[in-house]
Amino acid sequence: MKKFVLALVFGVTAAGVGAPADAEPRSDGVRVWNELALTAVRATRATDADAARTYAMLNVALYDAVNGLTGTRTHALVPGPGPHGADARAAAVAAAHAVLIRLDPGRAATYDVQLRTDLDRLPAGRHRDAGERWGREVGQRVVAARADDGSTPVLSQPAGTGPGVFRAEWSGVQYRDVRPFAVRNPSAYVPGPPPALGSLDYAAAFAEVALLGDAALPAPDKLATFQFWSVPTGTDQPAGEWVKIALTVSRDRSPADSARLLALLTMALADSTVPTVATKFTYRHWRPATAIREADTDGNPSTQPNPGWTPRAGGIGGTPEYPSGHSSYSGAAAAVLAGFFCADNIRFAHTTDTAPDGQARTYPSFSAAAVEAGRSRVFGGQHFEFSDQAGLAIGRGVAAEVLATRLLKRTGPTHHGECPL
Repeated sequence: MKKFVLALVFGVTAAGVGAPADAEPRSDGVRVWNELALTAVRATRATDADAARTYAMLNVALYDAVNGLTGTRTHALVPGPGPHGADARAAAVAAAHAVLIRLDPGRAATYDVQLRTDLDRLPAGRHRDAGERWGREVGQRVVAARADDGSTPVLSQPAGTGPGVFRAEWSGVQYRDVRPFAVRNPSAYVPGPPPALGSLDYAAAFAEVALLGDAALPAPDKLATFQFWSVPTGTDQPAGEWVKIALTVSRDRSPADSARLLALLTMALADSTVPTVATKFTYRHWRPATAIREADTDGNPSTQPNPGWTPRAGGIGGTPEYPSGHSSYSGAAAAVLAGFFCADNIRFAHTTDTAPDGQARTYPSFSAAAVEAGRSRVFGGQHFEFSDQAGLAIGRGVAAEVLATRLLKRTGPTHHGECPL
């Protein structure tokens, strides 16, 4: 009976594989509502941390709404069970709607229309109505559970002074204490300090970014790579790019599988924010532009000041340098995707919100895309390479815990090596 219910969730075939995405592109609730969330993040100009939280709340609600009716796996946030015989497709879209109308009330009319469209495709009757009620309850419970998670009010760290210290005030530091979605202790992923200013390792990283990230040195390939992965405020943000990648590579999976993948992915992305912000707050390391312009103050004989140095990105950067947040998100996402598919070497094409001329790039693996995303920050003159590596490590650590502990089967084997089944 449970297999039959699961098949009803999103039109899964007997073999467990969904219909091709282009067969009825608006029928996949996971895809449609994630695309709406991407649009919401762009329209509201959400921060990277707020964006990751939005994606996680949406996908936790989608997953729990369905899982509460099938009961095959552990829940993410809302345990269920839901009403017997309820339509899981109705539950999924109603849960997504309940989250987005509360996170983005300015576009409530759009969400209302989409919900009505989704529900009208389903057979009318008590099963659909029960599914809609259950999904709405799950979405509301997710929103209520995260209302006091520490993401508000917005807090700031004052500007610093002196060698090695980030100079500007920056906001969003409350995320260092935000309650995680999936990991037990985010502080376990806070790394040690960056290399000492007087060290050879620091001088080596300094020399690299001073060369590769210098706006005065023409390098169209480096600039294009930076631009491709820059995704600043007003875009879907770094986490959103990995949501798009997940939607691409799961296109031939059943939407039920996609719901679990997106829940795992976005919980890892959101939880990577916490140690990343905590690390920035703790060490408040200066950005390369300040470091290079004021190298005569760092006490390192191997670094030379260049008062006129300008980063290829054009701006210094709005938060402390260590670690790279783009790298944290990319490390987490690539690890979750590789773990979910039990393979890293899955080829895919991707176009970011800031891709020059809208041109796609093709990657041989998830890790290759993550490496490029991290290196793009060095090419832009925004980060030292040690901060790229620290960010990737944070993300990978968070992802490993999420894969090992969350959304597992209730009975029978749950893993094959590092791959959740």
